[in-house]
Amino acid sequence: MPIGRVTQIVDCRESAGMGKGGALAQRGTISECRYPDVIIVGMSPGRRHVTKPVCDITSALRAQGVEYSISTMILNAGSGIPPDAPKSAGHVLGAYFGLNEKEVSQINRHKVAVLHHGNVRSHVVAKVRSILRDCDIPAVVVCQAPIDYEDFAREGIKTAYVMPPEHHIQTKGTVMEIVSGITRGQTPSREKIADVIHAVMRLMKSSDLER
Repeated sequence: MPIGRVTQIVDCRESAGMGKGGALAQRGTISECRYPDVIIVGMSPGRRHVTKPVCDITSALRAQGVEYSISTMILNAGSGIPPDAPKSAGHVLGAYFGLNEKEVSQINRHKVAVLHHGNVRSHVVAKVRSILRDCDIPAVVVCQAPIDYEDFAREGIKTAYVMPPEHHIQTKGTVMEIVSGITRGQTPSREKIADVIHAVMRLMKSSDLER
């Protein structure tokens, strides 16, 4: 019977961080725990996309004693928008969002995904669709922009509350929870962190995914 602190073994990074950012998570890296329970997926770091909220969420989940293993992934090509998304004024030419086969496999090993995105609603929707198109996993979407389930369903993304027409479904995975108002590059408020923790715990319990 464990007494006092509970030890969690964390493989902090798949590879060393390079360039700017120091100890911040770098693109194309993943931290893995003993069991593939929850994975936090963040965009590639850059001028507009900062990985800080991802680290805060990961640390908070572990600090709250959530009895699941938490992994963190920073995508190799997490900037920009997917090639099939409508181009907008905010799109940086040459930067395209996408997952490689290894990243898809790593995400699919887990039971719940927390997907962190930014502050442009159309970009958030396009990126979530791109991830869940290949990843058959229940997801919690965390972003800065206000967004709802109808926004996802209109673009063919399955959600827990609004489903697109059967002929329009484009994803294997499902958006189960949304937590908006988390500003990229800033420490989330305690209330928002609590919202994410509760969303993850609800998903694990309601889906009977506990070890």
